[in-house]
Amino acid sequence: MTRVAVVTGGTRGIGEAISIALNAAGFLVAANYAGNDERAKEFSQRTGIATFKFDVSDFDQCERGIQKICQSLGPVNVLVNNAGITRDGTMHKMSFDQWDAVIQTNLSSCFNMCRAVIEDMRDNCFGRIINIGSVNGQAGQYGQVNYAAAKSGIHGFTKALAKEGAAKNITVNAIAPGYVSTDMVKAVPEKVLDKIIATIPVRRIGEAADIARGVLFLAADEAGFITGSTIDINGGQHMY
Repeated sequence: MTRVAVVTGGTRGIGEAISIALNAAGFLVAANYAGNDERAKEFSQRTGIATFKFDVSDFDQCERGIQKICQSLGPVNVLVNNAGITRDGTMHKMSFDQWDAVIQTNLSSCFNMCRAVIEDMRDNCFGRIINIGSVNGQAGQYGQVNYAAAKSGIHGFTKALAKEGAAKNITVNAIAPGYVSTDMVKAVPEKVLDKIIATIPVRRIGEAADIARGVLFLAADEAGFITGSTIDINGGQHMY
């Protein structure tokens, strides 16, 4: 049976690697994106993966987006909540808009997307939900109270929903990436990045493919006894 997988923020960075890995493993993938039509078109032409444009921070758009995906590909079996943004700033300079944009896109999106797929998963007695958190949601980070709060919220969200889904064979897990070679991390000044790498025991930043391998593991039918867990993929930067 071919499983349908949705990856939010699925055409760039970590999301792109996840979409490609799931597709290569035989999943029928729908890659969501928010606004970059040109990038999404190039991604779809290069990979053959279908793309669907909607704003995951908007509840109604998520409902309509999932309806379109179901009509095109079938009921959603696997959901990867990967979409995220940063709007960094220290508390005494952070605006409400900076706070709200990150909370809505990074955390409320998990509710929006899970709410849109959970009833079908319950009816089909199968589901794999994988939420992408962050090492900064576990350890905190200067200038990121909004981002750290949202990502920390994802870890609690994951545990609570795992308890609800377990009886219906719906597993809910999280992955907490460390620093990964994406456009966001590449924009960090070299001197700052060197200091970050010095705190990572393996002495390098990760690759998007490292995160994708974790998603593949959790998305598998055989992963049914793993739920409510967070897999840390951070090179040993944060252990607890």
